Amino acid sequence: MVVVSGPGGVGKGTVCAELVARFPDWLWLSRSWTTRERRPGEAEDAYVYVDRDTFEQAIADGGFLEYAEFLDNYYGTPIPDPPPGMDLILEIDVQGARQVVQTTPDALLIFLQAPSAEEQEARLRRRGDPPDKVSQRLAKAAEESNAGAELGAHVIVNVDIGDTVEQMAAYIRSARSTR
Repeated sequence: MVVVSGPGGVGKGTVCAELVARFPDWLWLSRSWTTRERRPGEAEDAYVYVDRDTFEQAIADGGFLEYAEFLDNYYGTPIPDPPPGMDLILEIDVQGARQVVQTTPDALLIFLQAPSAEEQEARLRRRGDPPDKVSQRLAKAAEESNAGAELGAHVIVNVDIGDTVEQMAAYIRSARSTR
């Protein structure tokens, strides 16, 4: 299990999608659920979009590996079922990563960071987050800035998607060969 975490706007979704697209023979991405609305231009399969009642029923049924409420919406990872022989990629927020570490201490942790707060803000705006959500996400990111070290994660600064994907693949391969 590979947990890719980091604050909003660091590029987790973009990087994970590219990583799995480049290595579909050994990486499988779990798709998270959310109760938030799809952003303009966001891929329809970026999440499984559900209403609050459906999400809460899945919580009651024990259907999540991890979940959290953030900015008045739920986000969560359903209990994964990857194909045999595939490494599971979880693209989740810091709060979710902390939950996964509690239940799966041998998970491989990768923490992504933006090259700067200004770049992170620009990414949030480009993806269509409204100004109030950008401010909230940046404030949360400041709180989470040391989470990578706290979790014992391998920290990667996402300057260039291609370089970031290569760094992640190399790190996963290395860990895979020693486990």
